Amino acid sequence: MDRRDFTQATAITLGALPTLAFTQEAGFWTLLREGGCVLLMRHAQTVPGVGDPPNFEIGNCSTQRNLSEAGREQARKVHAAFQRERVKVDQVRSSAWCRCVDTAMLAFKQNTVWPPINSFFETGDRDTQTRAVLDAVQGWQAPRNLVLVTHQVNITALTGQNPAMGEIFLTRPGRDGSGTQLRVLARQTF
Repeated sequence: MDRRDFTQATAITLGALPTLAFTQEAGFWTLLREGGCVLLMRHAQTVPGVGDPPNFEIGNCSTQRNLSEAGREQARKVHAAFQRERVKVDQVRSSAWCRCVDTAMLAFKQNTVWPPINSFFETGDRDTQTRAVLDAVQGWQAPRNLVLVTHQVNITALTGQNPAMGEIFLTRPGRDGSGTQLRVLARQTF
């Protein structure tokens, strides 16, 4: 490869990097402004690990795997993006785990803990909890938007897809109550 070919290949590759570094669905903000959306957000980045320590207790953050400083910043970026885009969120619910509560409060400045979206990674009832969420969101209509801040296992059960930490899936539930999963219409990472 000569110098000119190398320069052109490098420029093309580097020109693609901003797109790779920040994933954004073109329709995410447009769909959200229309309303009637249920956003499924996986908690922001945590300290390294999987699950929680064996002695963890709900309500005692010192016993749980919590947000890292990068995760706290990621949640603040979510807040800034929703402010910049002037998108209204009507309700925010989260799992009782501290990493979800903290994500919700940093990103949306409001939160109600809702047990059906508690993690069932090591305990809980996947089928019962998933059905409770699906039943509760059926018929969610515009102009309202709902945010659920939860865990990878819950979001995967609800959608069949695996979110990254801090990623948001935009869904619009059906009104007939027959769905066994929510269809992801757009995704957004921060």
